[in-house]
Amino acid sequence: MVVVRGVPWWGLVSSAAAPVLMVSGWTVAAGLQPRSFDSVAQPVSALAALGAADRWVMTLTFLVVGACDFITALALRPAGAPGRLILMTGAMAGVLVALNPEHPGTSLPLPHMIWAAAGCAALVAWPAGAWRRGPSAPWGLRPAISAGAVTVLLALLAWFGAELITGGGLAGLAERIFGAAQALWPLAVVVSCRRATRTGARPSRMQSLNQPGARPAAAPAGQIGELATHVPPCPARDR
Repeated sequence: MVVVRGVPWWGLVSSAAAPVLMVSGWTVAAGLQPRSFDSVAQPVSALAALGAADRWVMTLTFLVVGACDFITALALRPAGAPGRLILMTGAMAGVLVALNPEHPGTSLPLPHMIWAAAGCAALVAWPAGAWRRGPSAPWGLRPAISAGAVTVLLALLAWFGAELITGGGLAGLAERIFGAAQALWPLAVVVSCRRATRTGARPSRMQSLNQPGARPAAAPAGQIGELATHVPPCPARDR
């Protein structure tokens, strides 16, 4: 039996804000570039690179989204501690990505690549450490669902990596789909936890009666008197 602890309201706010801010940030930053920016081919990091126009928009987005992920990890009390710690690590790596931007003319920006790789790995792996067993576990934390989430995120990350290595021309699209998916999954888990908490707090009447020593609730005295007035008199027997 898993006791489902509640996720506070601020965890719902932070998990919902992360995907909205991420998508809004890269959309606004792309629109501020003086030249046409190809969002399908160019990765998001280019919007925060040194020399990019209004790079502060994407840099601030990385910082705020990382903070949101960290707050969400703190709020995910029903999740396993290893998964929450991994999510916190991914959030901090996202902040370090913002603090170590790409440099123009550098083909291998090592600090940026290290923190980006660490962040992506953590954001893919955290569901594997957060799962819970038991019929009362929220659906977003069940082992099969968590394994499916890791599989999907890993496949999207592999696609993004392949696009970067091969230069297939879809690196920006792959990164954006992966970024949206990894930002939406914490929100899905938070929603499932809050729903499980509400469901567990309202047991059905039949479940209550099945508890040892439970008795049916007595009807109020007023209802008993009302019922008595509607009971038809028994016919007198012939003597």
